Amino acid sequence: MARVHTVQQILQIFIFFTLVLCSITSLVSANRDLNEDNWKEILEGEWMVKFYAPWCPACTALAPAWRELAARAGRSKLSLRTAAVDVTRSPGLSGRFMVTALPTIFHVKDGSFRQYKGPRDVESLLSFVEQARWRQAAAVPGWQAPDSLQMSLVAELFKLSQALRTVHTTLMETYGLPTWGSYLIFAIATIFIGAILGLVLVCVIDLLYPPRRAHKLQLSQAELASARSKPDEEELIAEDIVDDSERAGSDAERHSASDTSSEGGAPSGDARPERTDTPAKCDDDPKAISVGVT
Repeated sequence: MARVHTVQQILQIFIFFTLVLCSITSLVSANRDLNEDNWKEILEGEWMVKFYAPWCPACTALAPAWRELAARAGRSKLSLRTAAVDVTRSPGLSGRFMVTALPTIFHVKDGSFRQYKGPRDVESLLSFVEQARWRQAAAVPGWQAPDSLQMSLVAELFKLSQALRTVHTTLMETYGLPTWGSYLIFAIATIFIGAILGLVLVCVIDLLYPPRRAHKLQLSQAELASARSKPDEEELIAEDIVDDSERAGSDAERHSASDTSSEGGAPSGDARPERTDTPAKCDDDPKAISVGVT
């Protein structure tokens, strides 16, 4: 009898630990910790995602309700799963979702994102899913979706800002630099990096769009040659004009000389005097006689 009693106790303990293990396993599987590597899992199915930080008091107050939500979602017939993002460990995800306040809750349904802005108790969270109240909330537009290209760039900027903040903290706490000293180092580094990037950009532009200096030089030489040839052409034109004027002058002189010779008394060449008949009267002869007078 003692052995039978001992076996029953062992079976009870085994069953108890099995149930505890199953509940812990379901709770862990429901509370999925998201990071930069596995966050795309929420693009399929229905999820409730919480963004939190360990130093946030409101996030700490939400933790019990979130654990209960995960447990009830696992026991219910809903296909709902819960996930959580620690923004201190995954700053890129906070940039993708444009999280500006903590805690922030998103409802995700087959890749469609909606921010939950209702009460943060378990009943309100469950009714938001069971009664499909998420249909009344406006979905995040496509250009602002976490899986878009522009939000990927924003995520990288958030990562860079977090890295710079870590460096700033290290310079002050580890090396004992004052705040202005850390800012001075960042300013010098920014100027130096900007100069390098500007030089690289200029080189790339020159490589893609080379300057047309040779073409401009050829054009300038051609213009210079044409400018030099213009005076010669003008001189030739002037000489032609002078020759034409001289010829015109000589012709005018010839014509004027011939006119003066014809108008004067002295005959020239084959020019003969004209003969005129004038009537004359003689006192002795009563009749009029026509004589030719030269």
